[in-house]
Amino acid sequence: MNTTGNENDKILKTVGLELMFATPERQEEEHGLTAVEIARRCNFSLDVVKKKLKILNEKGIIRSRGISPKFWKFDDYHFQRMDEDDPVYLLLCSFDDVDFDKYFDY
Repeated sequence: MNTTGNENDKILKTVGLELMFATPERQEEEHGLTAVEIARRCNFSLDVVKKKLKILNEKGIIRSRGISPKFWKFDDYHFQRMDEDDPVYLLLCSFDDVDFDKYFDY
């Protein structure tokens, strides 16, 4: 993982969790979320989101569909089979500072 700062880790975690908890009700398209959608929801720049998507894609925990626009989906199957010592896995599994109200309606 080529992120070094705490802020970069937080952005990567936010993008990953946005995809992890993307339900059909929260998506504009059934195929997944676009980088533009994620950037708008998370209030990050599009370039930053694309870099974080690339990291997650290299780890195999998200997959893309389409070319223009490219839709991203979380791959739960590969995520569950990741090495438990992987820094990205540990980052996405630490829920101490996560506001679940953002992702779910109770």
